[in-house]
Amino acid sequence: MIIDCHAHVSSPPQLAIYKAGLVSHRGSHGRGAVRYTDEQLMAAWNKKEMAPCGHLEHMTNNGLDMQLISPRPFQTMHSEKPGYLVEWYIHEVNKIIADSVRLMPDRFFGIGGLPQQGGEPVEVVFEEMEHCVKEYGFKGFLLNPDPYENDGNKAPPMGDRYWYPLYEKACEFDVPLHIHTAGSRNPQREPYSLYFVNEETTAVYGFVNSTVFEDFPELKIVVSHGGGAMPYQIGRFNAGSVRSGAQGADSKGLFVDRMRNMYFDTVLYSKDALELLIKVVGVDRVLYGSECPGVGSSLNDETGECYDKTVPVIDSIDWLSDVDKEKIFSGNAKKVFNLDI
Repeated sequence: MIIDCHAHVSSPPQLAIYKAGLVSHRGSHGRGAVRYTDEQLMAAWNKKEMAPCGHLEHMTNNGLDMQLISPRPFQTMHSEKPGYLVEWYIHEVNKIIADSVRLMPDRFFGIGGLPQQGGEPVEVVFEEMEHCVKEYGFKGFLLNPDPYENDGNKAPPMGDRYWYPLYEKACEFDVPLHIHTAGSRNPQREPYSLYFVNEETTAVYGFVNSTVFEDFPELKIVVSHGGGAMPYQIGRFNAGSVRSGAQGADSKGLFVDRMRNMYFDTVLYSKDALELLIKVVGVDRVLYGSECPGVGSSLNDETGECYDKTVPVIDSIDWLSDVDKEKIFSGNAKKVFNLDI
């Protein structure tokens, strides 16, 4: 079985219309809702958009059995004001995810969006979080380490007490938090794909250089895109941690040892990068992800396949055993996300 832990919802066009209205009238026309039928929702899942074919067909072509689907991060507008616009929009996206799971329970699990708001207490997400767990049965949540979305303000590092109420709530519900940045308000310098990598790298650094996992030993954190740049730079940060006393009887471990408190997805699209990630963090800490369809769904002329067709790439890594591959492709996701399959 192949479980893609990192995928995003395909939505009917009514969602984009709803969002455009919210941003235009700033809430003066009221909250409203996204209206669609089951047939319209299924049409969205079969519409050719980001891949050479529709979402469901692309999953089949890539050999994926199931996906954990979440909001499209660059659309979540966490920095938008007033904050109730974020709450309203995220609520509607989560409903579309829940309806998709209802219609296709053999293909999808739900991962919820959190209505984070730059400059507001993290507790603003709790009502929607509880709704998604108790009403929809969602298996986890996306967590944006920068709800300001690169507007010049800086969010607290992931070890800051600002985030602790959210970590406590995640442990209470026994759901993972999947680190994934949203949009970037400075696209000329840092378009969102680059900003994802930068912020996820920073998030890993914040977790490692904190007491989060001592304070919340049951907390499960998954980091998108292979942990950003961190596996590539691991030698530098290991060396730095040695200078800070990371070796010896009283040590908390090297930087890489503390990285292994987290999990990392395989949304990388390069065999060299995939092999490096697995070697750095270990088989038990890697979850298959492809974001299919998404950025990687363009055609690679060298292979004749889309970049996100990575199941055969991982399968071709000859130093991975069959047991290792089973963990990466499905076993780790089942454990981390409490999947009842």
